[in-house]
Amino acid sequence: MKINADNQYFKDLNDAVRVSADTDITIENCLGQRYIASGMDGKNITVNGVPGNDLGCYLNGATITVNGNAQDATGDTMNEGTIIINGSSGDATGYAMRGGKIFVRGNAGYRAGIHMKAYQTHHPLIIIGGETGSFLGEYQAGGTIVVLGLGSAKKVPVGNLCGTGMHGGKIYLRCEALPEDLPKQVQTAPASAEDMAEIDGSLDEFCGVFSIDKREVLSKNFYVLTPNTKNPYKSLYTFN
Repeated sequence: MKINADNQYFKDLNDAVRVSADTDITIENCLGQRYIASGMDGKNITVNGVPGNDLGCYLNGATITVNGNAQDATGDTMNEGTIIINGSSGDATGYAMRGGKIFVRGNAGYRAGIHMKAYQTHHPLIIIGGETGSFLGEYQAGGTIVVLGLGSAKKVPVGNLCGTGMHGGKIYLRCEALPEDLPKQVQTAPASAEDMAEIDGSLDEFCGVFSIDKREVLSKNFYVLTPNTKNPYKSLYTFN
């Protein structure tokens, strides 16, 4: 099914997607409509254009592919499913994400992965192909964030204060040097063979989606950021 979003009010567009009996839906001429595929499962949605805020919020298992950029809060509180952005995404990508995958070919804005968490078999994943803004992984409680810095001229492909308040999960940075302003509760180490094995299949999937040579991805070193055992936030946000 094809839906022309040109001049459509966001609620009307979302209603058309929700009531459609088709599992494969293409949205043409999207321009800022919010909440696309909110809470959905069982559908494969292609968006041609630029979706608005909260794309795939509370997603429960659908697959969304955006042929363009996405605005803020992509994947807000999503539970399951996959969101693929063939451009860049705005601020708070994966806000409070608790399951599923977000793959961004380009860059992400500020606070990607903020309040990201994991529960039982749900281990959310964000892979950013380019750079991110400041406060990556702010208050991260679980899951995995990977920033590859592909095409970046910067030695560190993230902004300031990466991992502020981080109390769970892992952040992988493909970079020549570590950020100089990491908070005290975050510890760093070169990625071990075991660390890289954890994301190997995800890197395969990311490279396959965007037709990227995995050998290029692995041509630079990776570092892993994790919260240390003295983290003052851990007892507030995680089960001990």
